[in-house]
Amino acid sequence: MDPASTTYKVHQCSKCPGGTEYYCESCPCDLCQKCKENHVKNLKTIDHNVATFRDKFNYIPKQEICVRHSSNVYRKYCELCQVPVCDSCFGHKSHRFHVSLFRQSKHKILSIRGKYKANRQQLRGTIHTIRSEALFYRPVLLPGITDDIKTCRTEFSRYQSEMLTKAQKLNDLIDYVVYDLLNDVFCDFDFKHRCLKQKIETNRHIVSLQRYVHMYEQSTFSALQFLSSIKTALPQIHLTLHTSQLSMTESLNKEDVMESLSAIQITERGNRRVGNQCLLKLTSGAEFHQSLTVTGVDGCDHISCVTSDRVWVSDRKNNLMLTDTTGVPLHRLKDSCSGVYRGSHTVNSESELIYVDRKYNINKLSKDMKTTTTFIERTDSTWEPRCVYWSPSTGDLLVGMYREITEYTGIGKVTRYNQRGQLTQTIQNNNNTGRGLYRESSYITENNNGDVVVSDSFSAVVVTERGGRHRFSYTGPPSGSELWPRGICTDALSHILVCDIRTNTVQMIDMDGQFLSHLLIRPSGIFYPRSLSYDVITHCLWVGSRSNNTVVIYRYITRQDALTASADVMESLSEISTTGTETPQQDTADKLHTNQLSMTESLNKEDVMESLSAIQITERGNRRVGNQCLLKLTSGAELHQSLTVTGVDHYYHISCVTSDRVWVSDDEDNLMLTDTTGVPLHRVEDSCSDLYGRLHTVNSESELIYIDRKYNIKKLSKDMKTTKALLMKKKFFNWRPWCVYWSPSTGDLLVGMCNNGTETGKVTRYNKRGQLTQTIQHDNTGMGLYSGPIYITENNNGDVVVSDWFSAVVVTEHGGRHRFSYTGHPSGSGLGPRGICTDALSHILVCDIETKTVQMLDKDGKFLSHLLTKSQEMRLPYSLSYDVNTHRLWVGSGSRYNNKVCVYRYIDTQDALTDEDTHSTDEDTHSRDEDTHSRDEDVFSSSTPAV
Repeated sequence: MDPASTTYKVHQCSKCPGGTEYYCESCPCDLCQKCKENHVKNLKTIDHNVATFRDKFNYIPKQEICVRHSSNVYRKYCELCQVPVCDSCFGHKSHRFHVSLFRQSKHKILSIRGKYKANRQQLRGTIHTIRSEALFYRPVLLPGITDDIKTCRTEFSRYQSEMLTKAQKLNDLIDYVVYDLLNDVFCDFDFKHRCLKQKIETNRHIVSLQRYVHMYEQSTFSALQFLSSIKTALPQIHLTLHTSQLSMTESLNKEDVMESLSAIQITERGNRRVGNQCLLKLTSGAEFHQSLTVTGVDGCDHISCVTSDRVWVSDRKNNLMLTDTTGVPLHRLKDSCSGVYRGSHTVNSESELIYVDRKYNINKLSKDMKTTTTFIERTDSTWEPRCVYWSPSTGDLLVGMYREITEYTGIGKVTRYNQRGQLTQTIQNNNNTGRGLYRESSYITENNNGDVVVSDSFSAVVVTERGGRHRFSYTGPPSGSELWPRGICTDALSHILVCDIRTNTVQMIDMDGQFLSHLLIRPSGIFYPRSLSYDVITHCLWVGSRSNNTVVIYRYITRQDALTASADVMESLSEISTTGTETPQQDTADKLHTNQLSMTESLNKEDVMESLSAIQITERGNRRVGNQCLLKLTSGAELHQSLTVTGVDHYYHISCVTSDRVWVSDDEDNLMLTDTTGVPLHRVEDSCSDLYGRLHTVNSESELIYIDRKYNIKKLSKDMKTTKALLMKKKFFNWRPWCVYWSPSTGDLLVGMCNNGTETGKVTRYNKRGQLTQTIQHDNTGMGLYSGPIYITENNNGDVVVSDWFSAVVVTEHGGRHRFSYTGHPSGSGLGPRGICTDALSHILVCDIETKTVQMLDKDGKFLSHLLTKSQEMRLPYSLSYDVNTHRLWVGSGSRYNNKVCVYRYIDTQDALTDEDTHSTDEDTHSRDEDTHSRDEDVFSSSTPAV
């Protein structure tokens, strides 16, 4: 029915103008017939429950007339007879008892409505499979079937001709056997003569027996004497069957018959199947789908999907629990042996959990989680099961075993058990070299082609074919590089996915070990991916994090374009709002109206200042020239000078005050001011120097802002005589400040915070009055951006640049939107970021302790060069500070054996300008900036209300 052509009100589909026939219980949304088909076939909603719209109102589609009583309709259902019954059926011979007596009889009467619901629930899985899979495969299968019909007659005629030829050959061979039997075998024996001779002998023997019987009956011999006489006098007779054994002659034997029959191939009847390569394809990248935080575990070291909304999660502390997508525990096991880096559980086709217990037996937990049985009992105490995987293709159980040789070394092997728990295979050595294949089998899985894929936690991904022959070992991109593999799985397209804890990435390789891509690079909210599980129904990838108990679900596989084009179009149309749409001009006008200033009694100074703040008035000043016109990069970093600071072991952080004075700190409570001679000028006694972060900064008044030992943020006056508390620890609650940075452009204080309990981080911004004005913590998907901000700075364009603990440089724009995360060069190669700063040309410079270099990026995260490499002057660059006046870079060493601060020059003035002119311009500019900031009132105080 067309809603536009009728005056009746029709419930409209949520995605198109059509009428509603179905509704989704998972979204929820109303759907027409076409949108329902698209909804259940789209991988994004394939796991949704779609029902007819009338089911929403508990509606029984039809009342049927009873076949035995035409005046009545079915109202009840007999469970024993499995037939519907009406009220009159209670007098029927099989239902002759009154309704109240049915409970005492064998016939159990149910409500027909309740039985209808129960049957629908029982068939729900089948209905869902038909809607989401069978209907989707139909357009793929139909062309193949049509082609088969066209070619079937021609192909069958050829096979029919071959069959007739073979049949005739068999017929000739059989005729020859009969002829050979009758003429060549039987003719050699005179059966008639021999049979007649045997007949005469038999008759003679019968006569003898009759004579002895008569003698016994007529004589007075005793029975014993009679029997004795028979034994000696009765002749012995041997009957021989004179028949010929049928023997195959040279012209016809078993092999000839089998060869004749082998040409006729009879294929067992079965359902036509479609390869995943015809149905699925990779998307341009992994797309965030959903996340959950699991309570009751300390990290998600291994996960096993049960259904699209249930998963088993284990940690390193023997916690193993079942949870749903809300993260709420549904069941907990108390005897599991999870351990560190172990894939110690798996799920079979019956949704039963198979896991390793604390005694290293392999147990099986029933689907209802009421019965636990020992599937494989440990018999060899020298071998310890580390990981298990149930094979969907064979029903076998693959077990990764480990045997310790010394405290730090061991060997591994893979064993295969059938469904009865019997050992059927052991894979341990390379068939070519004879050497062991595994050092420690931590995670194990199986590919679609039967390959056994093992994550050997010390070195590589080791792949063997089903028979045990070694195929390849993957050691990271490029081949031969270092890999620290953990969680592993395979997908519907036979790709192998593995977590690499060295680079904090999820890498994808093909079935032959060729690196394809970094599927995930330091994913937001996960930071340290450790475990993987692939859902074959929804084609979603579940990724577990080592920290913060987070499991994130991604999609990177979709259905082919030709099959999903209509679904994608409908989904796209559904996102277009048909009501309440406003033009940008209207939106702007509304904002202008809301910003109008109304003079009321509540108007005060703060309201006026806040209202006027929307109007940005630029202070009048001298015209300025962009740094791009004044400055340029030199051919490389040139060492200007170096110094060794007395009383400091190494330099975890440095903050420039002037061109010849700098604050330096280490990890042993040393924070001091020094000049270029290295002589200490002042020492702060209460600094919190046990952090690796940027725990101090300097404002435009040359005042030191630092974090003290109690995690308060304080300010030391320029004359170093007065200390003032800016932000007290009680404002942060469970959060601790790890790094601070004073913004020259806004005068705000940026603070990097870390929550040790959840291992998550955030960046907070405080204005000059100490008021919290901004919190940056999540990206646009709601996932966390930081695991632990240890260094922080700001770029010329207002971007907030954070060196995040052991993983990446995370950059957000001034408003908090995530711009990019830099994870090393090339992307995904791994980064150990420490000190960070930006220069006058908006470059981002970061110390990388993995490569022992200082790397330079542009403002958009593109790698430019290694500004400093491991050299004689700087063994381990660890901290950075950029002097905006002299355009020099101060670099502090993190090595105790090369305790230096080195000053480099890598930016010069343009050729058209003289150094003298440039320096004077910079000095004038700096002088005007100091005058401007001195007029600003800094009202940070410890009495600011808690945020």
